[in-house]
Amino acid sequence: MSTRTFRITVRGVFDGLTAEQRAELLARAAEHDVLRAAFTPEGHLSYDLAARSAFTFRFLDSGEEEEDILEASERAEEAAKAWLTERGYGYKNLRSQAEDLSQAPLGKRQRRAAAQKNV
Repeated sequence: MSTRTFRITVRGVFDGLTAEQRAELLARAAEHDVLRAAFTPEGHLSYDLAARSAFTFRFLDSGEEEEDILEASERAEEAAKAWLTERGYGYKNLRSQAEDLSQAPLGKRQRRAAAQKNV
């Protein structure tokens, strides 16, 4: 059986940040810029606190079965909650979206490569 790769996006909103927490997040904003966003096993956090209080974690996980995506989503949400809680950051409206890359439509280059293989 082949391994499936999952990309999980966990979104939420910072809630009740103190002035110190806000300053800390703003000071580290360059590390969490959306232009540096990547899906990683440990999760990558991005936000633009100057624009709005929303944040996004991006996780990369895997499984053997299609149903494993549900457990991967739960792990991602728990990891995001743990990261926020460890730092004392309040949050609300946490939600996740997951994608099984084995089910993703092929891009133009991938379709072309697949067509050349079948010739």
